[in-house]
Amino acid sequence: MVGRVIYLIDTGHITALKFPTFWFDPTPQGKFMLSIAFGQSKYYIDNLSENVKRGLRQKVRHGEQVGVAPTGYLNDKLNHKIVPDLNKLPLIQKLFEMYSTGNHSLKSLRKIINDLGLTSRNNKPLSVSNVQFILSSPFYYGAFMFKGELHQGKHEPAISKKLFDKCQEVMQTKSHKVTKSVIEYPFRKLFQCGECGCSITSEIQKGHNYYHCTKKREKCSQPYIREESLATNICEILQKVSLNPDWADDMITMLNSEKQETAQSDALFAQKLKSEIAGHDEKLQDLLDLMLDKIISKDEYTTKKQTVLNQKIDIQENLKVFEQKGNCWLERARTFILAAKQAKIISLSKNFSEMKNFLKKIGSNPLLRDREITISLKNEWKILEKFNSEFLKFGQKIPKNREFVLKLRD
Repeated sequence: MVGRVIYLIDTGHITALKFPTFWFDPTPQGKFMLSIAFGQSKYYIDNLSENVKRGLRQKVRHGEQVGVAPTGYLNDKLNHKIVPDLNKLPLIQKLFEMYSTGNHSLKSLRKIINDLGLTSRNNKPLSVSNVQFILSSPFYYGAFMFKGELHQGKHEPAISKKLFDKCQEVMQTKSHKVTKSVIEYPFRKLFQCGECGCSITSEIQKGHNYYHCTKKREKCSQPYIREESLATNICEILQKVSLNPDWADDMITMLNSEKQETAQSDALFAQKLKSEIAGHDEKLQDLLDLMLDKIISKDEYTTKKQTVLNQKIDIQENLKVFEQKGNCWLERARTFILAAKQAKIISLSKNFSEMKNFLKKIGSNPLLRDREITISLKNEWKILEKFNSEFLKFGQKIPKNREFVLKLRD
C-alpha cells in the first residue's frame, strides 16, 4: 500500500497529502518523511495486534472465554467475566436433560424449548442449528474451545460432563421421534408373551381394557386378561418387595450410624481424588513444558492436553458428587430402602401408571403367561424378596435388619 502511494506521487496523480498532525509536499524529503510516517503507523498497528492477542491468551489461561457469552450466560462488563443468565440457564439445563432421554429429535426439541421461552442472545427463537450448537458446546459443562484447543473454564457450569457425554451419545445415534397412542393403555408395551415372545397389546372390549398377545410369529394359546386382573398381579409382586415401615425406619437409623463411622474413610478418599487432580495439573504443566521445549509438536500437545483435561474434569465431578452425597453405597441403600417402603403404598393405590413405573424400576423382561406375570428382579430387589420370604417362613419377630443392609452394600 505504501509503495502504491509513492508511485502515485511520482507519477503526479497525488500532489499533496494533509493529515491532522502534519502535511506533505511532493519533494524527496517529503517522500522520505511520508515513508517514516507509514512505517510508524504499521508498527503501531502490529504492536497493538500483538498486545491484544497476548491479552486474549492470558485471559484464556485464567479460564475465561473470550468474546460474547453463549446462550444462557451474560457478559458482566463491570467485572469482565461471564456469569449465568438466571432466566435462561434453567431452560438450558432442561434442554440437555430432555435430549439425553433420546425421546426427542432436534426439531421437536427446538419447538418445545422455544415454547418454554428460551431465546438466543438477540432474543430471537432458536433455530435447529442453534439447539445443536448448544448441545455440542463444552462450555456448558465447564470448559471451552479456543483456537481448536480445549481449556477449563472458571465460569459456573450449567450441567455435569456426564450429562453432556450422554447427549453426545444420543446425537450420534440420532434419536427417533416418540409416537403416542391416541388411547392410553397404562400397561401397553410393558410385557412380552411368555409362550411365543411376541409383544402384549391391548384393546377395549365392552368398556374395559384387555391385554393379549399379538400372535405375529406363530400360533399362540395365551388368553386375554383384563386390565384390573393384570394390576392385581402387579400388586402381588410389589407386595413381595415392599418393606414394613418400622423395619425401613430401623434400617435408615443404622445407615446414619454407618455414615458417621465411615466419615474418616470418606475424608481419605476425597483427599485421594484431590491428589489425582493435582497430578493431572502437573501433567498439563509437563505437557506445556515439552511443547515449549519443542520436544513434542503443537498438535501432539493439543491432543494430549484435551485427554488429560477431560480426565481431570471427570475426577473433579466425581469429587463434587462424592462431597455432596458422601459414601455412595449408603446413599444408594437409603434410596432403595425408601423406595421399598413406598412399594406397599403403590401396590394399594389405583394409580396404574405408578405401578407400571415401579415394576420397570425393580426388574426387567416382564413376561405374561397363563394370566400370570414373571419378572427378572434386579439384584437388590431379589435380596429383599428373599429377606421377606425368610422372615415369613421362619416367623421371626425381629428381622435381621443389619444383615440385610450389609447385603445391600455387597
